[in-house]
Amino acid sequence: QVQLVESGGGLVQTGGSLRLSCAASGLTFSTYAMGWFRQAPGKEREFVAVISRSGGMTSYAVSVKGRFTISRDNAKNTVYLQMNSLKPEDTAVYYCAADRLYDTRALSYDYWGQGTQVTVSS
Repeated sequence: QVQLVESGGGLVQTGGSLRLSCAASGLTFSTYAMGWFRQAPGKEREFVAVISRSGGMTSYAVSVKGRFTISRDNAKNTVYLQMNSLKPEDTAVYYCAADRLYDTRALSYDYWGQGTQVTVSS
């Protein structure tokens, strides 16, 4: 049974930082690209970042490029999202997801975590 468990969310002030983690089990982690998505109230789920199987390739949404960094540790079956210079518009539930392909489209992803809330106060 595949499980993706996010952690690290919380409440932070504008300009602050958070580091999200996503621990994976039940799958061969190194054979999956890993993505982060987010969903704000009343909005559709949107792509945030993706990292390739080896970690050698990454892509970001324009809205977070230069502020967020995705990384992974295949030995620990974990993917991370370092979020700096946070803004109120970053407030959302953040989800990690696993995909056999390197993709920015949510519909391509095979497995999803339950999400972690990130709230940025102004």
